[in-house]
Amino acid sequence: MAETTSKMNIGGLLKKLLPFVLPYRWLLVAALVLTALGAAMSQVNAVVLDRAVDAINALLHRQGGFDWGEAARLLAAVSAVLIGKEILAAVITFGQRIFGEKIRINVSRDLSLRVVDRILQFRMAFFSTEGNEPGKVQTRIDRGVMSLSNTVKNFFIDILPLFTSAVMALVLMFVANVYVGLVALAIIPVYFIITARQGVRMKGWRRRVFGTHQALNHGIMNILESMGVIKSFNREKVEADRQARLQNESTEQQMATRRISFLFEGLKTFVEQIGTVLIIILTAYLVLIDYPGMTIGKIMYHVLLFSNVSAPIRQLHRIYDDLNDALIYAEGVFGILEADDEVEQTGNHKPAAVRGQFELKNVEFTYSNGTHAIRNLTMTIGAGKTTALVGLSGAGKTTIVSLLDKFYAPDSGSITLDGVPLAEWDTQVLRDNIGLVLQKNHIFSGTIEENIRYGKPSATHAEVEQAARQAYIYDAIMATPEGFGANALQLSGGQQQRIAIARMFLKNPPIIFLDEPTASLDAIATEQIKASIDAIKKGRTVIVISHNIGQIIDSDALYVLDTGHAVQHGSPTEVYHQGGLYKEIFDASARSMNVDKIADTFNN
Repeated sequence: MAETTSKMNIGGLLKKLLPFVLPYRWLLVAALVLTALGAAMSQVNAVVLDRAVDAINALLHRQGGFDWGEAARLLAAVSAVLIGKEILAAVITFGQRIFGEKIRINVSRDLSLRVVDRILQFRMAFFSTEGNEPGKVQTRIDRGVMSLSNTVKNFFIDILPLFTSAVMALVLMFVANVYVGLVALAIIPVYFIITARQGVRMKGWRRRVFGTHQALNHGIMNILESMGVIKSFNREKVEADRQARLQNESTEQQMATRRISFLFEGLKTFVEQIGTVLIIILTAYLVLIDYPGMTIGKIMYHVLLFSNVSAPIRQLHRIYDDLNDALIYAEGVFGILEADDEVEQTGNHKPAAVRGQFELKNVEFTYSNGTHAIRNLTMTIGAGKTTALVGLSGAGKTTIVSLLDKFYAPDSGSITLDGVPLAEWDTQVLRDNIGLVLQKNHIFSGTIEENIRYGKPSATHAEVEQAARQAYIYDAIMATPEGFGANALQLSGGQQQRIAIARMFLKNPPIIFLDEPTASLDAIATEQIKASIDAIKKGRTVIVISHNIGQIIDSDALYVLDTGHAVQHGSPTEVYHQGGLYKEIFDASARSMNVDKIADTFNN
């Protein structure tokens, strides 16, 4: 993540948000104009009350006696001005909030789209790094975008109107009486100093609360994803206790944060009230000594104006808290947007045709968690040939496929495709020419047809049907009431695997990677899929990873891997007669299938 985010302050945050706000500059201008008008409207009550109190006082002390007709005219005029002002203020406030909210919603949308677009550009290593688990990344994005959009709202809908009104009110106080204006002005920095100390004191607590929220969300997602395992082992209480510990930790952190917040808020409220008391005392004293320009109306005038000056003070603690939260959450969002080193690298090589000859020389690769998966690996994947990768779990078979698909880049050594370094290949062109079927393939929320068409978005319905037939899933699809329009997530695990294989058939690439493609299928389905795969293999470069000997025994070449090393190489028959690890795996597989009894069954 970019280092700049860890040192971000409120000014830096607003600067980073500015590019997202500027596209809506005309909305911003309209909001600012209405803000200025609204601020002017906020001072009307003080001005009217000042004049009204003095006028009423004059009526009460006039020599000719009290005149009810003149009093009625005065009250009617005051009422008309105040009601008209409220109607106009309501219209202005509505427009200002509509424009401000439209800016907030648009900025929120743009931020979300930019983050998603950025994440889609990241290399796979980002998602396998500790701290970037799906639940945590989702929390980082959701809370970050929400917090940043609230910052836009706080600034353009809440802070600007309040502070514009406060500045106008302070100017009017100085114009009326410089001494009263100085008292009001002196209160403001005291309040801001307290608020700044509050932000510094609470920053560490906010960061801990954010980390706990991430852990909670990630834990809940793990529970939902692992429900079958949890119930099969009767571990409901274990998981509940684990969540309880996290919830208790979160509760303690939130209460500690609130205690500090309430302490500072009480102190700020006290300072504000002291300011109001000082204004009342000073203005009353100036009236008593008959200071020029000071009247009874001016007492109310200054108290109401100081209320407008202190209005931001009453709101600032909430807004400042939100801004400080935004500083924490913004690190996650802008950390993603500015993580240039995480962006997947691509080259410019875009050949018209791909042969499919891979060469790996002295390749080393270590995962971000420190697992040394590939060690000084040298191998050749022949063009148009089927190459099997065999080895015990953790030998590095799947890692090789990930390296060849440019999901990861090797730490050292070289990988070429058709004689061109893999790093120089245009990544999109490379993957357009590779079909990948994994042991567990992701099925998207949507219809069966949408999931199959994912392999070729431009495919016709007839092509989708043909791919389904090749994957031996067509009859099962048509057995559902909605056919190809059925929800793909309602299919069984084995049927979903065939949907993934149908995608590969539809894509029809020159290079195919098969990582345990029939692991979740029954024996008949496995045989059917094997027949289809055997048909599509012809003339293509195929890499097969499987613990099923039947899937690899007819390959053209075979590499045996052990802890990231290629320890044996040759045709399946040659490697078997070499002895060693492959023979152990082959013989163990034969014994696990009770080959002797199967042979007896055939013979009898």
